[in-house]
Amino acid sequence: MPRLGFGGASVGNLYAPVSDADARAVIDAALAAGITYFDTAPHYGFGLSETRLGEALAGRNVIISTKVGRRLEPIATIQRERHGFVDAAPFEPTFDYTHDGVMRSFEDSLRRLKRDRIDVLLAHDLGRMTHGEANAGHMRDFLDGGYRAMRALKDAGAVGAIGLGVNEQAVCEEVLDHADVDGFLLAGRYTLLEQTALEDFLPRCVARGVGIIIGGPFNSGALVETGETLHYNYAAAPAGIVERVGRLRRVCAAHGVPLAAAALRFPLAHPAVLSVIPGMATRDQVVEATRWFEFAIPDALWSDLRAEGLIRADAPTPATRAAA
Repeated sequence: MPRLGFGGASVGNLYAPVSDADARAVIDAALAAGITYFDTAPHYGFGLSETRLGEALAGRNVIISTKVGRRLEPIATIQRERHGFVDAAPFEPTFDYTHDGVMRSFEDSLRRLKRDRIDVLLAHDLGRMTHGEANAGHMRDFLDGGYRAMRALKDAGAVGAIGLGVNEQAVCEEVLDHADVDGFLLAGRYTLLEQTALEDFLPRCVARGVGIIIGGPFNSGALVETGETLHYNYAAAPAGIVERVGRLRRVCAAHGVPLAAAALRFPLAHPAVLSVIPGMATRDQVVEATRWFEFAIPDALWSDLRAEGLIRADAPTPATRAAA
């Protein structure tokens, strides 16, 4: 897996409309910057992200991950904003983790992406954070049906790797108890702001040979925003997070390092982590992300963050992993 990937929710009009031309421009900019891994999902713009990536990446030798777990049902009348997506395609997502639902979703994704194979297929948004009390039923549907469909697709060579794409560490641990998966796309749970995954989850992934893709490396914006209001977990950041981000920023500034650069590089030091995939909505954001990713970070920065209690004592850093 490439170390830096492209999060495709933005070209599905997440939070703001993006024209077809601008979406194509940002995807082309990512390709020009050497990015060869693109993540998407049927949920992103209700097929819009997959369709746009399919058009832009046709014939390209790139890695694509997409997701299953929702069916898209056509609708006649739509609101301008639904589920966080603006001016999206005329479909309504319905959760479906059954065998037939997963197979249908997969076939629809192949058509939109103009592919005959998917490199990484992920079950999307399982977990209590999304489903509450309904999660037990969805988990049964997945383990009894959807997972079986994903295994069959992998065994047939139609899929390269399978796993979950989620925001919750706990559901990854639950699935590890019952199924063999290749990896997880885990958003926001191993970052400069959150490192409890070091206690049990990431060591378990290393022992099982399970790879991790880090989505949301900026924790919904908190580690990259510079305005008065920071966002964390898709909402306004609480005071404790704002204070911690301020401390992180001050230590980074003392070393002349953008906080966003440290945020992109930090997760990759863990041996379980394969890639980070920040969202990129404009060509300027592609340029920024690649600059941050390539920024020369002195070893002393990581030492100072550890000394300030801002990263855990057992957190691998680029310096410690290189030394090992």
